[in-house]
Formats: sequence, C-alpha cells, structure tokens
Amino acid sequence: MYIGVDCGTQSTKVVVVDVERGMILSEASRPHRLEEGENGRREQVPAEWLAALKGAFFAALDKAGVSASEVRGIGVSGQQHGMVALDADGAPVYPAKLWCDTETSAQNAELVARLGGETGCLEKLGLVLQTGYTASKVAWLREHHPDAYHRIESLLLPHDYLNFWLTGERVTEAGDASGTGYFDTRKRCWQLQVFEEIAPELDPARVLPRLLEAHEPVGVVRQVVARELGLGDQVVVSSGGGDNMLGAIGTGNITPGLITLSLGTSGTVCAYSATPVECDNAMVANFCSSTGGWLPLICTMNVTSATTRVRELFGLDLAAFGEKVASAPIGAEGVTVLPFFNGERVPMLPNASADFLGLTSLNTTQANLCRAVVEGATFGLRYGLELLGDLTAGASQIRLIGGGANSPVWRQMVSDITGTQVICPEITDAAALGAAIQAAWCDQRAEGVTLEALCEKLVHLDAQSLADPHPDRVAAYQPIYARYCAALEQRHGGA
Repeated sequence: MYIGVDCGTQSTKVVVVDVERGMILSEASRPHRLEEGENGRREQVPAEWLAALKGAFFAALDKAGVSASEVRGIGVSGQQHGMVALDADGAPVYPAKLWCDTETSAQNAELVARLGGETGCLEKLGLVLQTGYTASKVAWLREHHPDAYHRIESLLLPHDYLNFWLTGERVTEAGDASGTGYFDTRKRCWQLQVFEEIAPELDPARVLPRLLEAHEPVGVVRQVVARELGLGDQVVVSSGGGDNMLGAIGTGNITPGLITLSLGTSGTVCAYSATPVECDNAMVANFCSSTGGWLPLICTMNVTSATTRVRELFGLDLAAFGEKVASAPIGAEGVTVLPFFNGERVPMLPNASADFLGLTSLNTTQANLCRAVVEGATFGLRYGLELLGDLTAGASQIRLIGGGANSPVWRQMVSDITGTQVICPEITDAAALGAAIQAAWCDQRAEGVTLEALCEKLVHLDAQSLADPHPDRVAAYQPIYARYCAALEQRHGGA
C-alpha cells in the first residue's frame, strides 16, 4: 500500500494505491486558503498545507477501508517554485510566496539583467528566469523584509517542506529544483554563482537542501509523525517532486512521444526528453524530470482560475457553465478573451491584465463570454505547445489532467484546437498518483521493480474520456486562433 500526496494551490489531495493489485483504492482532498493582495501578491501559510494533508490522509484511508499501518511508502508532489524559507527551528520566516505571485517582477527583471539577459541565463541555468520562479522571491524578501531574510537557515520548495515535516530531512531533487532559478538544469546541480547574485549573505552550503537522485528515498517517517498518522516504524518517503513532474509520471509520460497537458489553476504542457533541451525561446523551461531525464515545459498562469472568475461572475455552477460554453458557436461570435487576470508567464507578461475584445450589442451574451474565456485559455496552451517544436510535433496523444479535464466540452475543444487525440487518466489527480508510483519505485527498486512497469500497471486511461479531433472543427478554429494571436500582437506587441 502506498500513499501519494499532491499539495496544490487550492487544496491538498491524497490517493491510496494498492500496487500489488494495480488498483487505486481511494482519493480525498482538503482545501487551503490563498492570500491575495495588491501588486500580484499571492501567498499561503505552510501550516495549512499540513492540516490539509492530515485531513485528506485520514479521509482517503477511511474511504479505502484500510489501516495506516498497512502503508509502506509515501510520495509527495507539490506546487512548483514556492519559497518556503525556514529559520533555525524549522519555522517559516515569512508566508510561502507561490508560483502565481507576480509581486516580484521587478526583482526578476533586475536579476535577468545582472545575469547577462536571456543569453546569460541560458548559459548559466539552461533556462531563462521567470517572475514565478523562486529566485526573485528570495531577492524580494531580501529587499522588503531584511530581518526575515537574515533569519533564513533553509530554503525549501513546498514539496521539500512536506518531506521535511515527514522525515526531518532538508533535501530536494532535480525536477523541482529546476524551477528555483538557481539550479543548472543541464548539469543537475546548484548554480552557486547565480545564488550568490540573489542572496550574497546566505551560505549555500547551509541553506540549500541536499540533492537526491529521483530514485533515492528521503528517509523514513519520523516517529512523532508516524504515531500521529498511525503509520508503522519504517515507512519510506520518496524524493517526490514538483506537481508537473509527478503529473507526468501519473500520466505515464516517462518516455518520448506523449504530451501531458494540464487544465488546472494554471496550465502546463510538457513532454519527456532523455537529454537536456537547448531552447532558443525563453518561454520554454528546460526542467529536469523526476525520473532521471528532462521535462521541457511551458506554463500559462490563467486556466481554471480564469474560467472560474467568469463562471462565478454569472453565478453559474459547473454544469450550467458547461452548458453555456456548449451552446455558443466556435469563436463566440467574434468575442476574444486574453484571460491574463494573474499576469502571464507564456507569453511573458507578468503585469498584464485580462482583455475582453470584440464585444458588441449583439454578441455580449453569457454563452459567448463563457465560451470565449475557455477558448482563450486553450489558445494560450496551443501557443505554448507550438513553442515546444519538434518535441511535441509528432505526438500521437495528449494526456489531459487537471480540474478542467472533467469537462467533456473542454476535452473536445482541446482536441479540436490542437488537432490531436485527447484522453484522461481515470484518476482525478495525476500528480498524486505519480507521487504514489514514485514511492513504490523508491521502495521496490532494489527488488528489480522498474518505473516503467509500475506506470504500466497503475496508469489507467479512461476510454470514455477519449476525444478525437473533428476535421471541420479543426478547420473552423484556425482563423479563430489567428484572431487570438493578432489580438495578442496588438495588445502586447507579440510578447
């Protein structure tokens, strides 16, 4: 029995997996709050992650009808990039600044310039710093809260922090570390020269976590936590990783030829590569995978976060919103939405706001506005998909995950807009499943169990979710996507 945990922006999810029988026994989740403020501030209190983890853990075990004493291992997935800065006692010196926080855009721009622009970033890191990455958050804390900054003894990411609570070990792995902005994604090691530019007063040997290989366990659950959760004495905790990396495992995207696309709070598109990817576009992140390879990725910041704003504006539940989207024609009768409510990463527009374009007295209807915001979020993902070039050009299938993937209308829209077959895993949260699979791999690797075999056994696809591109709709979307790109060019200079 293995547990997978996924600490996301809105909630923490837990799945219970029986590896021997190849079954997902249950899943449960508990919410946590997002603190939002002026200038793009978005933060969370790490203690709420722990409370949500415990609540979801007990609920999932209860649903599965199993005892915690049967659990052999735990894997943890976490939202990427979040800054969890701890003091000497292991307590946060400041709330966790999240991936979607854009308050640090000025610090990011300054760091990029000091590193030699995009070319210098690529040479030093294998990717270009983005506002969402951890680096600018540390620089921001140094500038705005120097007292808190000087108390830092450990700099962790959200999944690292949960592993620290479970085991007492301050470690990380290459996949999640890729998104810090002070990690060389080609050599898979900390980039100390860059870290010194960001935090010259901090000793990297002291504050940066020790790096593990993906297959290495962090350790075992410490006794006080094991007693609280009802676990046995030797429960293994795997290396874990960022939600995108573990989501790739949970969709079986561990070899070339598949695309994982997430319709979550944010949107991501990624594809596995056995070697580092040399990208000439700053918006493609050459991240490492949490399997020992690489996972080139693009991230858009406004997917279900954008559609939810419009849905709630009209007071619609999910079913009614889906009906509105389905009732409007392709192209929403001329309405185009650039849904950049939270700024945007791809394209790089951290200070952008949302635009609703083409509105007239005839087309300003709930149905058209609902459809246009879903189309706009999906066009943003196609824009990113095209940036990945050859890695995704010949892909036969998109594995679709995230809350938006539950919508049949949206699944078909993704298929028609990308011209690619779409299918969903059976489980709601692929990152939590990926974490459980990785836990089993770390625990059983010495017995000859491979990650490939575990994915084959546990990644079950939902045949009823299959959506094939319809030629007429694929053709109909081409001028609508061109209209979106033209609006992007006109409003933001084609950033």
